[in-house]
Amino acid sequence: MDRDVLTHLPVVAAVARRRSFAAAAAELGMSPSAMSHAVRLVEDRLKSPLFARTTRSVALTEAGEDFFARALPALRQLAEASEATRALKGVVSGTLRINAPRVALPMALTELVATLATRHPDLVVDVTCDDALTDIVAQGYDAGVRLGEMVAEDMVAVRLTPPVKAVMVAAPAYLASRGTPARVADLQAHNCINYRQASTGGTYAWELRERGKDVTVAVRGTARVSDSLFAVDLALAGVGIAYLFEPLVADHLRDGRLVPVLPKTAIEEPGLFLYFPQRASEAPKLRALIDAARDRLG
Repeated sequence: MDRDVLTHLPVVAAVARRRSFAAAAAELGMSPSAMSHAVRLVEDRLKSPLFARTTRSVALTEAGEDFFARALPALRQLAEASEATRALKGVVSGTLRINAPRVALPMALTELVATLATRHPDLVVDVTCDDALTDIVAQGYDAGVRLGEMVAEDMVAVRLTPPVKAVMVAAPAYLASRGTPARVADLQAHNCINYRQASTGGTYAWELRERGKDVTVAVRGTARVSDSLFAVDLALAGVGIAYLFEPLVADHLRDGRLVPVLPKTAIEEPGLFLYFPQRASEAPKLRALIDAARDRLG
């Protein structure tokens, strides 16, 4: 195999995975000009363009699709072989790429990444915050984090958190000025902080339980966000009622900065799960994360 192609393969693979020269350059710590040079060199050696470039986008050509369909699995296997060899000596290394929603950071990932940093200082954990239902295999991630109900059936799932309640909360000052809802229908008279779904762009309808039945409620309000942690801030600021996972507001509920709204209507969600394809389950870096997750849950 051409030595120049082999040397620069990780670079062009990053562009293929990110579909962006700038993002790939940032990921690898390279300058955009060095990135472009590496891609041109590989394309010259292969005598075929791999990427179709415009000022706004990067796409794979037909030749690029065919090349990376063959090359990326081989590149992953080389990386895994290197990491497995080092692991024989007790060293977990490489880069562990995780795709996770932002709420997973305070609920699980912050603690897990800190644990891995202590246990495995040669391992780099690269976390992308993403609320959309990303194809982790196609995008080059080792694992993803999602609610249990969102994990595809062909993936291996490992629990990261216990089941969690989805609760409504508000600041005492807001309720003092607007009144406290006594039943679900009363929410229509309140300013509710809506959540925009990343995958569809639509507004999420709140799922509640009333009189023993599950109900779905479309609420109205002056704010709609894509980040649950921002919804917490808005609730603390007295903007209105927020619908959130209980662990995100547990401290604020304890100190009284937020209070529960219609607590008997809260539903229980399955919790967060780490998920990954079966073939990846024996990779040392992923095993290290699984072990840390299981230790955390006890």
